[in-house]
Amino acid sequence: MRIESLKYMLMVQDMDRAVAFYRDVVGLKVNSQSPMWSELAHGDAVVALHGGGNGDFNPTGLSVQVSDIESACAEIETGGGLIRKAPGNRPGEPIKLAELADPEGNGFMMSAYVG
Repeated sequence: MRIESLKYMLMVQDMDRAVAFYRDVVGLKVNSQSPMWSELAHGDAVVALHGGGNGDFNPTGLSVQVSDIESACAEIETGGGLIRKAPGNRPGEPIKLAELADPEGNGFMMSAYVG
């Protein structure tokens, strides 16, 4: 098998709103966009958005690591996302972790190393 790329797919109800969130708030680069399938990237990592979502909360395994989690969470909230659990230290782990949701209801994690 020769893998060409790995993509993390999220279901979305409103493609334009979802692309705008991941482009303008999260900072991903739009590789392609259409009403039912869009791809955004950070380096080699691709987040694919698939139309047909219903907007209900959907926990995912998506995780984003940042350097300043408090200001990043504020940007997420200002940009239409939801802070489900504020950043907090993780016992036995060198990170702060927050639980968030995008405007489409997709839950994701955000972490930052603490030193």
